[in-house]
Amino acid sequence: QVQLVESGGGLVQPGGSLTLSCAASGNIFSIYTMGWYRQAPGKQRELVAEVRSGGTMYYPDSVKTRFAIFRNNTRNTVYLQMNSLKPEDTAVYYCKSSITTMNRIQNIYWGQGTQVTVSS
Repeated sequence: QVQLVESGGGLVQPGGSLTLSCAASGNIFSIYTMGWYRQAPGKQRELVAEVRSGGTMYYPDSVKTRFAIFRNNTRNTVYLQMNSLKPEDTAVYYCKSSITTMNRIQNIYWGQGTQVTVSS
């Protein structure tokens, strides 16, 4: 069993900052990718940031200069530092990871989601 547990969401004013964290635990052999997606009401889920095991990172243009993803391989944890937040960043943020378990089976795992609301 593998679990991804997110934390750090909440209400923040426009222009503010927030840091999300996601910790993977369980029967883990190795982790390839760790990333964040978000889904706003009535919209499709979209990739926000991703970091691979070798350190390669990806951001869409909408967040590239404002968000930063960090990964702690020792703790199997990924962080999303969000700065200069805008109302359009309001969404449920989900952690996603590609994990190989001890029986050498690789699967995609999702966290339960954490709400981020940007509003004055």
